[in-house]
Amino acid sequence: MLSKEICATYQAILIEELQPAMGCTEPIAIAYAAALMRDALGELPTAVEISLSGNIIKNVKSVIVPATGGMHGIEAAVAAGIISGRFDLKLELLSILGEDDRISLRSYLKKTPIRVSELKSNCTFDLLVTGRCGENTARVQISGYHTNIVRAECNGKSVIDRYVQKEVLAASTKNAANRSLLTVESIIEFADSVELDELRPYLLRQIKMNMEIAEEGLRNPYGASIGQLLLKDGNVSIKDKARAYAAAGSDARMSGCEYPVCILSESGNQGITASVPVIVYAQESGKSEEELLRALIVADLLTVHQKTGIGCLSAYCGAISAGVGAGAGVCYLEGGRFHEIAHTLVNAVAILSGTICDGAKPSCAAKIAMAVEAGFMGWEMAKSGREFFGGDGIVTKGVENTIRNVGQLARDGMMETDREIIRIMLGKS
Repeated sequence: MLSKEICATYQAILIEELQPAMGCTEPIAIAYAAALMRDALGELPTAVEISLSGNIIKNVKSVIVPATGGMHGIEAAVAAGIISGRFDLKLELLSILGEDDRISLRSYLKKTPIRVSELKSNCTFDLLVTGRCGENTARVQISGYHTNIVRAECNGKSVIDRYVQKEVLAASTKNAANRSLLTVESIIEFADSVELDELRPYLLRQIKMNMEIAEEGLRNPYGASIGQLLLKDGNVSIKDKARAYAAAGSDARMSGCEYPVCILSESGNQGITASVPVIVYAQESGKSEEELLRALIVADLLTVHQKTGIGCLSAYCGAISAGVGAGAGVCYLEGGRFHEIAHTLVNAVAILSGTICDGAKPSCAAKIAMAVEAGFMGWEMAKSGREFFGGDGIVTKGVENTIRNVGQLARDGMMETDREIIRIMLGKS
């Protein structure tokens, strides 16, 4: 039986993780920082400088910033945040922009110098935005994760208390709930036994938001329309439909769709990938709402568990972790428990681990389709009593050991890969 501490922690993790965001989270985090900077300055800045860690640059370079009329890039994200100014909306702050705001945005970009540079930092998620107007200067720094304000000042005086409660600031280097307490076995036991009353609103919001953007991606052309491509032949299986819906959500999100999603591990694509296949599978196979909600808990927490060792941003494609989580969630829906889910996870990880992240962009949808396919294949192998064994590549005996290996590979082993990807993307190779 799980302790009260474990149950409370797992519940807190889900509540912290399942937050809404409109648009790819890296440009939105830039916009959020810029809106905070404008507020700290007290007026519209006439010159802006922004320094960002390489991983943020990578994830902003090719993706459309939502509500900007199709604009790309760091400068557009900065300006959009300044024009919005609604830092109180956090990762949904661009949702209020209308056509008049887009006119103001284009005008602001033409007349305001915005200087961009790479921030050399030991943290993969780190950004510092500075704004000036006349004699006044304001700075805001976000580090560690997308809404973690570690610095806010005006004319050298800290104003961080305006934006961060003191008890939150004391733990600002990480989310409050301890993710190191996650284990595969405990996650399954938690999903089996937790009272759903408190989590139900968050999980239902995840279902609503993530299915809405998936359906939008299937209705209209976005990116390379991978989701539509997967359904073009008509006679498709439940698994094909699950892959297609997940890919379609990313098609739309990466191409500037203004629908919000429920994120996971600070990522909209990971939120879509972990949840949508489970939702589609449950709906198509006639599962009850309670069965679906408990399966989503498994998929969500297993995704977070894998990502805890990897870190927020790296050269390792986060959709792989989420696709593995989705496969485990479907396995749970069909009655699988620790033995089957552990083998599903290990099998799926062995198939696609090492897939690189080369930034947020339309091809993420295709990677998501393949990640979900790996999750399903891992489950099919487990159902058939087939498995990859310890010593097969990075697979080690014991599911927790294999998860640790993936974390080590992504966090430490792929550091130089990450640097080279960024050099190539910036034309410095």
